[in-house]
Amino acid sequence: MQQFEISDLITAVEPHSGRRLPVRRAEVVRRLLESGDERGSRIVAELPADREGVLDPDAVDRLLISVHTELQRLSEELRIGERLVHVLGPIFTAIRSAGAQPGPYRLVDVGCGLGYLVRWLASTCALGADVELVGVDLDAALVGEAERLARAEGLGCRFVHGNAFDLPQAATVYVSTGVLHHFRGPDLGEFFRVQAASPAQAFCHFDIAATRLAPIGAWVFHRARMRHPLGRHDGVVSARRAHSDETLLRAATAPGIRPLLYEPRGSANPFCTTLRPVIGVRPHLEAPLRLALGRAARRLVGPEHLAEAIG
Repeated sequence: MQQFEISDLITAVEPHSGRRLPVRRAEVVRRLLESGDERGSRIVAELPADREGVLDPDAVDRLLISVHTELQRLSEELRIGERLVHVLGPIFTAIRSAGAQPGPYRLVDVGCGLGYLVRWLASTCALGADVELVGVDLDAALVGEAERLARAEGLGCRFVHGNAFDLPQAATVYVSTGVLHHFRGPDLGEFFRVQAASPAQAFCHFDIAATRLAPIGAWVFHRARMRHPLGRHDGVVSARRAHSDETLLRAATAPGIRPLLYEPRGSANPFCTTLRPVIGVRPHLEAPLRLALGRAARRLVGPEHLAEAIG
């Protein structure tokens, strides 16, 4: 039975324009009940709505900003920025050394939320001064808060409300954290195909490793660290919806892209919701990427060696 994250259901936008659409509370409650999620339905039933049953968009925005603020604190505690740079740094090193594309370069964070990754990269200059940092999200409220935080912190990055794949300037590298499990069925393959068909040189998408104990670890962690029931609910559901290694590599296989998984299931920590990336690079970049990773390149696995790695 399909499971839903509440945050996916209580907002709706047109995919290309980002225009906000009304959401009826009763419809969200119905979908959650039909999926067997009584707890989620009770959380939504308590959200404010107008006389016609349409969820209050301002209240929803405040709630999502609050939940994403808590997620940012978790990212800080788990040192997510450092973990991402461990892979992103070598990717940009490979692009520079291969002469595949002259700088400056552009990193686009797909579904950036409050822009924690982009703002952390801007504050540390971890990828180099020749990398422009852009965060994109379909949620206007989250983008607005990301812009406010960046201004308050005096950071040289920017945020865009809209579709990350419709920007007037192409990305050099696409990245995301915690986005892949939101795509189901054919939509997951299409997500990767759009990037493969773009001028981008690589992508690097971090998501939860689908280990057997990941939902238990997510329940313990989010119960301890998240204040709002919605954050606790969605944190566990996201772990349950995580894609298998096989699914990710199969979906990421597209013309002109070499798909690679970093730290496949056999080497992931089964006791928590470990984030690890599926990477795609233009074929001529694989060798310089492995060289830039050094000994860590042993953690890279392609489709042809996946069964051995997780066996």
